[in-house]
Amino acid sequence: MAHPTTGGQDAMRVALGSKRLRLGLAFVLVLLMVLGVRLFQLQALDLNGMAQAGLSKRLTTTAVQPVRGSILDTNGKHFARSVERFDIVVDQTLSTGDTFTRPLADGSGRETIPLEQGFRELSEVLGIDAGTLEDSIVGDKIFNYVVQSVTPEVKNKALEVGIPGVYADQTSVRTYPAGQVAGSIVGYVGSDGEAREGLELALSDQLDGDPGSKTFEIGGDGIRIPYATNEDVPAVDGQSVRLTIDQDLQWFAQQTIASQVEEYDAEWGNIVVVEAKTGAIRAMAESTTPDPNFPGATSPEDRQPRSVSAAVEPGSTTKLITMAAALEEGIIEPTSEFELDNTYTVDNQTFKDAFEHGTERRTAAGIFAKSMNTGTVKIGEQLTKQERYDWLKKFGIGQKLNTGLSQESSGILAQPGDWDDRQQYTVLFGQGLAQTALHTAMVYQAVANDGVKLEPRLVDAYIDPDGTEHVVPQDEGTEVVSEKTSSELQKMLETVTVDGSGQTGALEQYRVGSKTGTAEAPGPNGGYDGYTLSYAGMAPIEDPEYVVVVTLQRPKGDLYYLVPGYSFQKVMKQVLNSNNVAPSTRKPDTYPVEY
Repeated sequence: MAHPTTGGQDAMRVALGSKRLRLGLAFVLVLLMVLGVRLFQLQALDLNGMAQAGLSKRLTTTAVQPVRGSILDTNGKHFARSVERFDIVVDQTLSTGDTFTRPLADGSGRETIPLEQGFRELSEVLGIDAGTLEDSIVGDKIFNYVVQSVTPEVKNKALEVGIPGVYADQTSVRTYPAGQVAGSIVGYVGSDGEAREGLELALSDQLDGDPGSKTFEIGGDGIRIPYATNEDVPAVDGQSVRLTIDQDLQWFAQQTIASQVEEYDAEWGNIVVVEAKTGAIRAMAESTTPDPNFPGATSPEDRQPRSVSAAVEPGSTTKLITMAAALEEGIIEPTSEFELDNTYTVDNQTFKDAFEHGTERRTAAGIFAKSMNTGTVKIGEQLTKQERYDWLKKFGIGQKLNTGLSQESSGILAQPGDWDDRQQYTVLFGQGLAQTALHTAMVYQAVANDGVKLEPRLVDAYIDPDGTEHVVPQDEGTEVVSEKTSSELQKMLETVTVDGSGQTGALEQYRVGSKTGTAEAPGPNGGYDGYTLSYAGMAPIEDPEYVVVVTLQRPKGDLYYLVPGYSFQKVMKQVLNSNNVAPSTRKPDTYPVEY
């Protein structure tokens, strides 16, 4: 039998141990609760922002640049496009220590590599001296370029080396496959990525797109952490732009005008080709034009599309407006008769024809065909000064043509109240005002299109990255003269080609309507120091499809032998043949030039 005292002591010890156990458990539970609450505060509530601060240190955000849209010709050939490239960059604060680790090629683990070996491997990939690479990668900069604009293949090999902190930013390089073809129209993008001149600048809102971004975590070793925070905001690529320009025709026109400018030692020249029924510009060629791949190789003044930027006195091509106004106002008929001497005086102002002649009996069509200033003034003086001005404005003179090109000139057309005693008459034959070659082309387009003047079209469509096309609506046009007057003017233009000053532009298989122009070119210090020659025409005249205008500025030599009609002939033949326009089947239909 146990002693009573001993049994009581054992019970007391058991009770005391149980109490201590309970107290210990309670203490542990309280401690766990405190730790849990603290952990909840740190990780869930993050009252002091410690977790977020730690995450922020690991997060890296890089920009994702959109691909700039292409500029295409009417057949989809590239004038400009962007090629995907990458900049290899580094966060130098992550490239520390003498070694780094990277995954084994077979994916079975990681290997430790001396940093110097990494530099040597990267040197072979990038073709850059290892010492130069070390200087660009080691340091305390958060961002630094290692090399810019490498191909995707080179980028992949560079990142496979695995140097901590080295990563790639997507970018692109703008290239111009057509080189100088339409270079002044297309413009270019500078090395800083900013658009310069031409349609590159004018259409930046459509071409640019919207940038995106990539955010990801990087571990202490500078390597991206798989399956961690990864937020992508995709870039939205820019729209492509399809032009109305035909690249092949543009090249041919550029070669043609460059050749004639060289032959005549002219300051410059250009050729504009417009589709009569749509207003589409099929070519706008300059004798000198930049290669957008190397814009600095061309002087700034030669980078501009002078077809829309250079306003010159047009000369006798403007007589078409005078004849249009006189016909529409009922002042003349094409066969109206005029007796003319070599000079004509009105309001004490004497005007002289370019060729010597005695008294001649000419029809209105004959005056136009032989480009007689005397007869033109005699017809035009029957219009009031305000009417002369209004008709010039009606055909678009003195107004911008809205091609979108920033260098576009509206030309010069003074108010009739500002005309002096002589200018009020010289505007009738294209002097005392100034306009661009495209202005002239659109005057002839209106006559070729049954009297309906259209806006010139340089952009045909905008194309989304997914291929959806947004075709630019065609202008409905404005009737400037009646269809009857237009028909009469077309016949008068054909009379010029057959029996007048436009014979050098005649084609064997097509009937052509045309007009020549000669104007004095004002010099920079006042007065005149040369001539502006032009030739404007349309074909086939029985149903005009195309208008071509040739301009030569300050050619040297005897004016009699300087013939812009030769360039007109070549380009008009090319455009008609390449577009499969059927040859004319009827003989010319002209007015009598004498009575």
